[in-house]
Amino acid sequence: MMKKNKRKLIRKKIRKKNNKKEKKNFLKKKLNKYKIIILVLFSIFLFIPISHISINKLPISPININNLSNNFTNIEYDIKVCVCTLGKQENRYIREFVSHYEKYGIDKIYLYDNNDINGERFEEVINDYISKGFVEILNWRGRLYQISNIMVDCYTRNKKNYDWLIFYELDEFIHLSNYTNVKPFLKQPKFEKCQLIYLNSICHTDNNKLYYENKSLSERFPERAPMTKHGGKYLVIKSIVRGNITNIGFNNVHLFNSKLINCNGYGNRDKFDKSVSYLSTEPDYTTYYVDHYYSKSTEEFINKLNRGDAFSTSTEYYLHRVEKYFNQSEMTKEKIDMIEKGTGLNLSKFRQQLLDKNRNSL
Repeated sequence: MMKKNKRKLIRKKIRKKNNKKEKKNFLKKKLNKYKIIILVLFSIFLFIPISHISINKLPISPININNLSNNFTNIEYDIKVCVCTLGKQENRYIREFVSHYEKYGIDKIYLYDNNDINGERFEEVINDYISKGFVEILNWRGRLYQISNIMVDCYTRNKKNYDWLIFYELDEFIHLSNYTNVKPFLKQPKFEKCQLIYLNSICHTDNNKLYYENKSLSERFPERAPMTKHGGKYLVIKSIVRGNITNIGFNNVHLFNSKLINCNGYGNRDKFDKSVSYLSTEPDYTTYYVDHYYSKSTEEFINKLNRGDAFSTSTEYYLHRVEKYFNQSEMTKEKIDMIEKGTGLNLSKFRQQLLDKNRNSL
């Protein structure tokens, strides 16, 4: 009887062992069967940033693994985008600007050199970007009041070669939450009927810094200027314009023809303020906007005044710029003294404003 039970136990163990083998073989066969699919899916996720994967765009037909990078990395990137800008005495800042837009996936920057005839040259600091064709310098040296001419010239030259043209100045940095590349942002279906996409411009203060420091602008000036005008909103806009538009008009540095089909960063149509064509009625400054480092430090603001302006050289205009500076940044006696000494402007009205403010605070 004991022998019989022992034999039963042995047979049971053998059956259990065989079952394990069968399960193992079954799983092995299944794994082999789906190995190709697993490898393909892994390759897709390896080459495409997760945030840019659109399930609707994944191919259904058989996939050639050798062509994965070609088929998928450009799914949302098959458009061309350039930046049109101008600069004068901007060698300190140009690399940061160029690097920022390179990281955002821009194809090319057209940089209009508006320096004095014998002034500094951008080639001294960004020759590597020029040599590889990412930046093209256009000679606009020694010309005055050229910003509108430059915008029209850049659009006319390049409208057939690019899907979108961005018109920002060298102290303006695009910010697109949830996007590290401008192309998938611009290719969204919500922009299909838009001819102009505007983003609101947010000015930054001087962070009470009097002098230049060799650090990035975002490090030095993180503080946003107070929204004291336009009902406490940033309404000023800067434009991204679709290519190949015929008979395009030009309103000002902020806006091409306001009669274009214009949209905000969410793809919504907007009507601009009737009295001031470059003020939006539905501003956005939380998700899609432009960081504008208008003044930088007091010393740099003085340099900005002294280099001349693309619009005017009248004393009234320069006083208007000083007023804008103090609307954005704290007014102090030290800053007034520096600006007056550095520019020769009479800032007595600002001194009086400061005295009145101090009196009222007592």
